[in-house]
Amino acid sequence: MKLILLGAPGAGKGTVAKLLTAVDGSVQISTGDILRGAVQAGTELGKKAEAFMKAGDLVPDELIMGIMGDRLQEPDCEKGFLLDGFPRTIPQAEALKELLTKLGIKLDMAVSLDVPREVILDRLTTRRTCSNSDCQAIYNVKSNPTKVEGICDKCGSPVIQRDDETEEAISKRLETYNEKTAPLVSFYEKEGLLMSVNATSSDVVVAAIKEKVGL
Repeated sequence: MKLILLGAPGAGKGTVAKLLTAVDGSVQISTGDILRGAVQAGTELGKKAEAFMKAGDLVPDELIMGIMGDRLQEPDCEKGFLLDGFPRTIPQAEALKELLTKLGIKLDMAVSLDVPREVILDRLTTRRTCSNSDCQAIYNVKSNPTKVEGICDKCGSPVIQRDDETEEAISKRLETYNEKTAPLVSFYEKEGLLMSVNATSSDVVVAAIKEKVGL
């Protein structure tokens, strides 16, 4: 399947993408992952992106599209791909549409995960992340706590609350999302590609997507 997953921070895009990869071998692609991959591989585009990232600047759209174009042509994308958190803006969506047309790739749909604000706040403010940069396992103090309080089950490092997961920071991230990314819902609706799923359970979302694509 070839999908775009839309939804606010904490809507569960990453979890849904991971569950869907197990369904038919589609690969999960997030902008962060492809940028890091291009930087590690030392590609020409990766080197350019690294300069922006080191300066703390946003990587320009044309660079991201170049890296995305390379990524979508890798062999593992033949089975399908799940774009997690990309595109983020209307210009990116338009550039992606152009890129997919050029590559002869047809999207199945854009899935919008509609999760109430209070659920997102609860999920993210109770999330904890392993402080070891090589591990970064994710826990939740309510639904998935560590076996020993404050200590990562996998590597034994302390788990922390990320700076961008305090209530104040999340409210700010949600504001940015509503302003820049939420308009993508109507963009894909006009394209006739939108599927909205109103559910807080990732399994329910995955079941709805599988039914829609006929799996």
